[in-house]
Amino acid sequence: MRTALGIDVGGSGVKGALVDLDKGEFVTERFRIETPQPATPEAVADVIGRIVEHFGVGDDAPIGVCFPAPLPDGVAPYIANLDQAWAGLNVAEFIGERIGRSVSALNDADAAGLAEMRHGVGKTRSKGVVLFTTLGTGIGSALFIDGRLVPNTELGHLEIDGHDAESRAAASVRKAKDLSWPKYIKRLQRYYEVVVNLFSPSLIVVGGGISRKHDKFLPHLKLRCEIVPAELRNTAGIVGAATFAAEQSEK
Repeated sequence: MRTALGIDVGGSGVKGALVDLDKGEFVTERFRIETPQPATPEAVADVIGRIVEHFGVGDDAPIGVCFPAPLPDGVAPYIANLDQAWAGLNVAEFIGERIGRSVSALNDADAAGLAEMRHGVGKTRSKGVVLFTTLGTGIGSALFIDGRLVPNTELGHLEIDGHDAESRAAASVRKAKDLSWPKYIKRLQRYYEVVVNLFSPSLIVVGGGISRKHDKFLPHLKLRCEIVPAELRNTAGIVGAATFAAEQSEK
């Protein structure tokens, strides 16, 4: 069995599990530690080190971290849910030096999308342009061309009709404004039709907690491409981080 360790860094918790790379499934129970406050680079890296120690993985085991920021050239240009000291740091290099292990890091939406492409819907649908989106607190995105990740897209921040897209169409907005499904669907329709016009994907995959209620909204979206719910849900970040680390180690 090929395995790798995936670690998901969030604003409230840091979670890890060993992942079966062939099945895209956990082979251990998930281990979680509260995100330290303040969530400085040193404090979060030390928590990651504790998770690595908990699983006792060998020195050559791939370790992947999914992180709540875009990482162009590995560097976080800004940070929202952790301490501002992360801004400007090369995330994988910093964590690796702090814990004394080789680490790979990628954006959290990219990690979830990669998990879906390798082990979920995209496993048999990787040809052409595939867009993965998460509808949650904001709108995350991961773009794939013939199965290859185009990293660090932030398509939740497209300006549409004078608004930041996620400020109108994120799942959190539906709850905060108590929008009816028809009103929320209208906002999603506008968002996705703009995205389709820009990228002409052959498939859109929708993740995030709201994807459990996909029957409430996906059948009502009228687009030029197919749009389907994600198969992996709360395991996607960890599975994607582990998958990314393994693929990086094979290069």
